[in-house]
Parts: sequence; C-alpha cells; structure tokens
Amino acid sequence: MLLCTDVGNTNIKFALYKGDELLMKMRFSTNRKKTADDYAVDLYAIFQINNVDIQSISGSIISSVVPVVTAPLENAIKTVTGIDSMVVGPGVKTGLDIRLDNPATVGSDIVCTCVAVKELYPCPAIIVGLGTATTILYMNENRVYCGGTILPGVQISLDALTSNAALLPSINLSEPKKVIGTNTADCIRNGIIYGNASMIDGMIGRYEQETGKRCTHIATGGFASAITGFCRNDIIVNDELILAGLKIIYNKNKSK
Repeated sequence: MLLCTDVGNTNIKFALYKGDELLMKMRFSTNRKKTADDYAVDLYAIFQINNVDIQSISGSIISSVVPVVTAPLENAIKTVTGIDSMVVGPGVKTGLDIRLDNPATVGSDIVCTCVAVKELYPCPAIIVGLGTATTILYMNENRVYCGGTILPGVQISLDALTSNAALLPSINLSEPKKVIGTNTADCIRNGIIYGNASMIDGMIGRYEQETGKRCTHIATGGFASAITGFCRNDIIVNDELILAGLKIIYNKNKSK
C-alpha cells in the first residue's frame, strides 16, 4: 500500500492506496508544536483504530505547506512504518509544466492539485481550492499551469468578520434558506456562502473572458461542497485532488 500525506495549514490528511484504489482516508489537526514522537503516537493510533496492516505499507509520499511540520511528520512515518518518505519538492519529478515568473515558489499543494487535474480532467480547466486560503488556478489546453489568484479563505473571512466586529456573533455555516437574511446570524451566513459562490462564478467568468476559452470547472478543499452548490456554473467537486496528485507523482518517481 502507498501512504499519501497532505500537510495543510489546518489539517493533515492521509490516504492509503492499493494500486489505483483508494482504501481509506484519515485526518487530524495540524499542530506546529508537536514533535516527531507526538505525531508517531497519533499516526500509530489512527492506524490501529482503522485496522491498518502497517506491514503492508510499502511506500510513502508527503506534500507539505507547513515546513515546520514536515520533518517531524517524516520522522514519525519512518518510526511507525520503517519507510523513508518521498517529499514533493526540488528533485522530485512531477511532469507538470509551470509557466510562472518563478516556478520554484509554487507550493507543493498546488503542484499536486495540477498534476491530478492534468491526468484526470479535460483542459483548459479552472481549479478552485477552498481551504485555509481560496485559490483559483488556470491550466491551459496544453495542460500547462499558467497561474491564478489567491484570496482569504472562507473560515478566515468569517473569523476576521466576527472577531473584529464586536456585535457580530460567531455562527456555523449551515445551508442558507434564502439570500436576504432577516436576522444577524442569517445575514452573516448568507454573505459568506452566497458571497463566496458569487465570487467564484464571477472569477470563472473573468478567467474565461481573459483566456477566450470555455473551461472545465473543478473545486476541491474543505469548503468545496458547502459553497459550490450555490454557484451558477457547473463545478465538479473532488476532495481528493492533492492525494490523487501525490499518488501520481509517487508512481512517476518510485523507480528512481
């Protein structure tokens, strides 16, 4: 089995693949203060809870956007599985053509996302990542990553609003019943959900106008399902893009 690990700013997600089959997904919160031993205990526990045969894990690959967590987690995986992990970064073959001013600055999460889209979907494509930050990426008809935009994420926007406006309450992001709210909580909820959905629709329109191309629309990340259902564009939701990209990258490099 292959262990794929996606270290994000909010959560660390794990997936186990047997060939192309996704066997299971697991996650726990990202904690920048934890040691390798702490993460080893967490990882071993989550394997035990899910009845994972650790001896069957034959490979490991990591994407991380939290550098301080990368080495402790890499060491934890080594402790639990006995396997050295491949870490997406310089020297790892991805097969992705990046046309940016400085390709070296592209995060491994974006690389993995684009690798998965390149393999799995028609291009040109617009990929909306609704995680800690909201990213909107563009891949052209030749499956080249050409850039995009970065915005404050859904939760960051909500937290900033309620923490900086003394009279506004904290809310959950349950499904809104209508656009025009009649109480404060509904007004905030509607603004966050419909506002982000409208932003995504608007940016898709601007991307397609600027490029002159009709695109495949794909969304991923923790808020993808909650937001894209209120978009007017047809958007494919795939919460496993980074994990799928990790599997593809591992297979490109495993013979090295």
